[in-house]
Amino acid sequence: MSIRSSDVEGVDLVILPPVRDLGDGFQVRRALPSAKRRMVGPFIFFDQMGEATFDSGEGLDVRPHPHIGLATVTYLLEGEILHRDSVGSVQPIRPGEVNWMTAGSGIVHSERTGPEVRASGGKLFGLQTWVALPTQYEEVDPAFAHYKAHDIPRMEGDGTSLTLIAGTSDGLTSPVRTFSDMVYADIALQDGARYQLKAEHVERAVYVVGGEVEVIGQSGGFATNELIVFKPGAEIVLRAKGPARLMLLGGEPLPEQRHIFWNFVSSSPDRLEQAKADWKAQRFAPVPGEHDFIPLPE
Repeated sequence: MSIRSSDVEGVDLVILPPVRDLGDGFQVRRALPSAKRRMVGPFIFFDQMGEATFDSGEGLDVRPHPHIGLATVTYLLEGEILHRDSVGSVQPIRPGEVNWMTAGSGIVHSERTGPEVRASGGKLFGLQTWVALPTQYEEVDPAFAHYKAHDIPRMEGDGTSLTLIAGTSDGLTSPVRTFSDMVYADIALQDGARYQLKAEHVERAVYVVGGEVEVIGQSGGFATNELIVFKPGAEIVLRAKGPARLMLLGGEPLPEQRHIFWNFVSSSPDRLEQAKADWKAQRFAPVPGEHDFIPLPE
């Protein structure tokens, strides 16, 4: 992982996540947590999945695995994933839709390429983030919610479009139910288009999915796959150098430290140990129709 400071006023640091190959050419870039930045607002995990191209008969196969103390947010730019979980959900997710899975006291899920898409092959490109839950919600009952693309608010103008996945921003409020103050948005910029980053949330970062952006009035820019973490209160204007796609994330930081092991997040180290023991002993509820699972890493 490459982490650098920036001469751009208002920028705290820039993270270039490492690339991990999960097999069959499927690559993941993990921007959070990083060595110098564990969280941005309530976001404790940020993965870019792909871009990957699957031949006919191939696909994604993430076997059942557990989570506690967080919500997973899956958002695709291309392709399709079939989600199954231990509360009985079976839901394909497609570009522009939002899967919000609240793990709370414990949930198990799998993510696979569905049979129809697997038969034909195709592309997969998207983002998966984890939102740490406030302490009073860490042990809520597990739940799953799916939102269609037409339910997600969007604004357009002057070559800029913003889709508000979750939280509040730019006068919009997403219908996605969250547990703390946050923002998560998909921003598309045409060449030369601008986006003003406002100070309405304490912590904010922008991940460059594609293209390049610069800061008006300052030298230097930011390229594809970089996570730019901004200083609290900074208000700057980003301008696209060619077409660009950005993910805006952030919100109110949680007051307590969060501990993370594998797929588990908690404010209590003892709770992580309990989750590890429960998964080893297979005390989590199973995913209906699934018989395999990912073992606890040693």
